[in-house]
Amino acid sequence: MTNILFENARIVDGTADRPSDPVNVLIEGNTIRDVGASLSSVSAERIDLSGKILMPGLIDAHVHVVASTADLGRNGQLPDPLVTVRAFKLMGEMLHRGFTTVRDVGGATSGLVAAALEASWPTPRLNISGKALAQTGGHCDYRGPYNDDPVRLRNLPLGALGRIVDGVPDVRRAAREEIKSGANFIKIMANGGVSSPTDPIHFLGFSREELLAVVEEAENAGTYVSAHLYTDQAIRRAVECGVHSLEHCNLIGPDTAKLAAARGAFAVPTLVTYDKLSSEGEAMGLPAASVAKVDDVRLAGMESLSIMREAGLQMAYGSDLLGGMHVHQSEEFVIRGRVLPAMEVIASATYVAARLLRMEGKIGTITAGAFADLIVIDGNPLEDLTLLTRQGMHMPMIMKDGAFIKR
Repeated sequence: MTNILFENARIVDGTADRPSDPVNVLIEGNTIRDVGASLSSVSAERIDLSGKILMPGLIDAHVHVVASTADLGRNGQLPDPLVTVRAFKLMGEMLHRGFTTVRDVGGATSGLVAAALEASWPTPRLNISGKALAQTGGHCDYRGPYNDDPVRLRNLPLGALGRIVDGVPDVRRAAREEIKSGANFIKIMANGGVSSPTDPIHFLGFSREELLAVVEEAENAGTYVSAHLYTDQAIRRAVECGVHSLEHCNLIGPDTAKLAAARGAFAVPTLVTYDKLSSEGEAMGLPAASVAKVDDVRLAGMESLSIMREAGLQMAYGSDLLGGMHVHQSEEFVIRGRVLPAMEVIASATYVAARLLRMEGKIGTITAGAFADLIVIDGNPLEDLTLLTRQGMHMPMIMKDGAFIKR
């Protein structure tokens, strides 16, 4: 077991608006053994971090690691071996940006998680929903208006982000199957979407009875439901039905944001994806009809941050990028920083995201007992959030599970 002692580390973790006083952090194996100003060890390798910042590994709470192309209908037709290779490439790049944990909200399977754990090359820790659940004609139904071919109900390709289910019995069965297969939570498509062809943004996905059923199945298994949502009407309905994780939320209103906060829900804004879908989507293979939908939600995104902050709604970090746009993953920090204090933006990718993933105290923090997921920054990101961008350029060290990914 390798022991490492980081000395003179000034910690930034989103809990304060300035770096901590210098402390020492002792790593034993894959966990943080202790943190203290006078901590020492005779056996550990000593690394002096004077003049640098130490942060917990970053958490992205909304990714699709199997989405190697922006045309998600085509992505679902790719052979599994090709999707796997591309997914490992995408995950490796995420890790080298400092994201040591990612929450996949549609697509990744327990088989991919097992492969990542067994592979000899490093990837972020994966928290998954399995295949997202969508209704016929909803977000994840990519057949288009003139294609009535039956959808596959089981044994879906790895590149498919979701599965089509209709009616309470099928929704219950699908949720149970995803949980049985290793999903950490359930994802549903409860609103229209950009990338799918037959559901305008204002469409509501699933009936109330179906929403209540999937929430009950998740709660029976000790977990929660995450929902793809844009409009205020869809968000309010989902919150009333017990949905816990609200993805996107671009068109949320103040009263609904207050209701969500009172219910203890989390929001996961993903503003960077609309910025890049608007500027790069067509070149990356996004169908023209989908490009036309982007501005319906993009232009309201910045205002939604202020609305949710004023309501006290917890916000976790999310990117939701597709294909070649994954390189912009870290730019969500800068976009949010135009509206929110840097401390809160950093918190969204540390302890707030950890709380959403129900891994509080294990990730997103530098405390005894947490996983040794750490990044070292040249400079203070509380003063300059761009230090967290540029593909890890300002991160001379990245550690995941006590092993150096970059040094």
